[in-house]
Amino acid sequence: MAREKKTCVECGHKVKSLFIQYSPGNFRLMKCENCEEVADEYVECELLIIFIDLILHKTKAYRHLLYNVVNQESANVQHLLWKLVLAYLLLDTYRSLLLGRTNDESNVSLSFVLQSLKVLVNVLSANFAFVLSFALAAKMMLVMSRGKEILLGVLISSYIKIFLFAMPVWEFPVSVIFIVDMLVLTSNAVALKVMTESATSRCLAVCFIAHSIRFLVDQISGPMFLKHLGSVL
Repeated sequence: MAREKKTCVECGHKVKSLFIQYSPGNFRLMKCENCEEVADEYVECELLIIFIDLILHKTKAYRHLLYNVVNQESANVQHLLWKLVLAYLLLDTYRSLLLGRTNDESNVSLSFVLQSLKVLVNVLSANFAFVLSFALAAKMMLVMSRGKEILLGVLISSYIKIFLFAMPVWEFPVSVIFIVDMLVLTSNAVALKVMTESATSRCLAVCFIAHSIRFLVDQISGPMFLKHLGSVL
């Protein structure tokens, strides 16, 4: 079996190995043949340091996560992809519930079933529009041929959604949800830049188009569903 190659977090060049281990706890970091820098300094960093650099949108932290932590050539990538899709949809559902708790205070007549159906329609329709618009925008503005890997990168780089769980604890205003959305957008753009090696402006444009369409669909799908359901009933 061929040994998997890693990636230099400084320049993105493929390297044979990130370190040489002589004994447990005793290893030497390897240098990249292309840029002659340490291939991946995060190998010896604590998780908190890596997490902070990810929040700061450092491209080398994203290279470490997307290429040297997640093995995209592994047979388990498909299994990981489905897990991330499920986690992403659950976080999006939680986001819709947070928004719905505020937006529907004046409409307490909505039953639990109708509210649940509304959230489900919102989440599925908005994310379908997001994936479709993202794929079309990326096809027009970027050079890319690894659709599954790009989707995996977008899902992983949406980790910032986990900060939504802090809202009920510290009672943040609803505007924080949209700040988190903007951070997810920029995080997706950094991941896209790392994986496609395209210009930052193009990656931002693709993500802005996809997230804008997602936001618009999210705003109109719920009311349209309730209006249509009301006419049927």
